[in-house]
Amino acid sequence: MSTLMDDIKTTKDALDKARDESIISPRFYSTDYEAMDRIDITPVRAEWDAMMQEFRDDPNGEHFQRDEAFRARVADLEPELRAEFYDFLISSATSEFSGCVLYNEIRRRVNNPDIKELMGYMARDESRHAGFINQSLKDFGVNIDLGDLKRKKKYTYFKPKYIFYATYLSEKIGYARYITIFRQLQRHPELQFHPIYSWFEQWCNDEFRHGEAFALILRANPHLLQGHNRLWIKFFLLAVYATMYVRDHTRPVLHKALGFDPTGYDYEVFRITSEITRQTFPLTLDIDHPRFRQGMETLRELGAASELARKQGGVRSSVKRLWLGAKASLVFASVYLIPSKVNALPERVRLAPVW
Repeated sequence: MSTLMDDIKTTKDALDKARDESIISPRFYSTDYEAMDRIDITPVRAEWDAMMQEFRDDPNGEHFQRDEAFRARVADLEPELRAEFYDFLISSATSEFSGCVLYNEIRRRVNNPDIKELMGYMARDESRHAGFINQSLKDFGVNIDLGDLKRKKKYTYFKPKYIFYATYLSEKIGYARYITIFRQLQRHPELQFHPIYSWFEQWCNDEFRHGEAFALILRANPHLLQGHNRLWIKFFLLAVYATMYVRDHTRPVLHKALGFDPTGYDYEVFRITSEITRQTFPLTLDIDHPRFRQGMETLRELGAASELARKQGGVRSSVKRLWLGAKASLVFASVYLIPSKVNALPERVRLAPVW
């Protein structure tokens, strides 16, 4: 088994993994709820109302139901694949539940009817997603106590604009990840080792719709896309891409089982996400620039070395991790300085999930 992959055997192991605070772990967030209450979506009212009707119609209301054969189709996985699949499921459940907690708290704390209604529907969707993944973990006897996770996971404070940038990207890259896997298994059904992947096509449409909501909020408030905020947009794009790249390369056996090379998979996801974000962001990253690709590889190597040092423990390992973190910051800065590609925003904001 990979020395970088935790050996998950019990529900306690699963909860400990979900509570992990490493740089590539999903986080829980809080924000300025009074500022959220002041969000105005008037400039995009027509597109907003059409989107909200889709949320009310709830097209995936009956989708997250396990058929009787679901558990019977759970394969007895090889140890390395099982460990990486557990890691994928726990990370995914934590990320989905993070969205549920954030959206529900915003819904509870604001009076703005547009934001309150939106957050209620998105919390509903994310709760379904997290619960569905957790049921698959339960099949293996390693499900997460989500209530305990909500109480004990550390929360990171983000200004509303950072929430908008980060969650917009999270939802859209989530769509790109799920649809890329689904399309691969459409072409190669013999590679589907677990039934959860059959749910991904309709599932990822929820992620896409959530991203559309944040796209409309950002486009309704154009100051969030101008001036120094362009620097923040570039930062979040690079941070999300780099985190994904480092994390996915800790699961080589899982990607191989799905017929992917992690690097090829990630760049396909980057390509789709870059195409989608042109609806909202005034720039995209130059993902084909040689320095970008070399930077991603260097960050991967430094991330693997840091994780190995973390598992070894001790003072020397802590010092080594600080040194590796400093090197990673310099690499990140170097990649950040690669000129981005300017993007003219389209008049119509919304897109259809056609990838």
